[in-house]
Amino acid sequence: MRRMLPAGHNGLLVECDDLADVMSLHRAVEASRPTGVIDLVPAARTLLLTFDDTTTRSDLTAAVANVGTAEAIAPLDRPEVVIPVTYDGGDLAEVAELTGIPVDEVVRRHQAADHIVAFTGFAPGFAYIAGGDSALNVPRRPTPRTRVPAGSVSLAGEFTGIYPREGPGGWQLIGRTDAVLWDLRRETPALLTPGTRVRFSEVGS
Repeated sequence: MRRMLPAGHNGLLVECDDLADVMSLHRAVEASRPTGVIDLVPAARTLLLTFDDTTTRSDLTAAVANVGTAEAIAPLDRPEVVIPVTYDGGDLAEVAELTGIPVDEVVRRHQAADHIVAFTGFAPGFAYIAGGDSALNVPRRPTPRTRVPAGSVSLAGEFTGIYPREGPGGWQLIGRTDAVLWDLRRETPALLTPGTRVRFSEVGS
């Protein structure tokens, strides 16, 4: 059951049942954006809508309550982003051990899965990429690293993440990419935004 709560002067926070519910609602609202909505900010269990003075919170609440489900609408017209990966991460062998799957099969399954950006956060350009193979669901490292190289492709729980810049982190590193995740010179600085379909491709394959 979704709950709708006021968030500041011009915000509506929708609490959802789970991540799949957030992604479904975000996709549906984005496809048929109600009047006055300025921005949509999905998270793991919530969707925040900000709005202008052409609507009211009560009108927006009613509009969101009546929006169709993602299954009932056409897919968003958004190109797939291909991320080239060199699978040589420092935790790849540990991921294989944790999952009971050989390293080559870990790599194959990671590439074969359908991925989509659920939400962003942690650092500019960092995307929480969902939809991976459930067999690759692994915990974060018990002790985070103080320095993770930029471009590191990693796993934690149900997500794949790519570190856009060097910094601390506790995800399991399986590879690296040269893709630029955040660039202020681009019209949209973030390469990966919520709702973007992602495919991982092994370098040299």
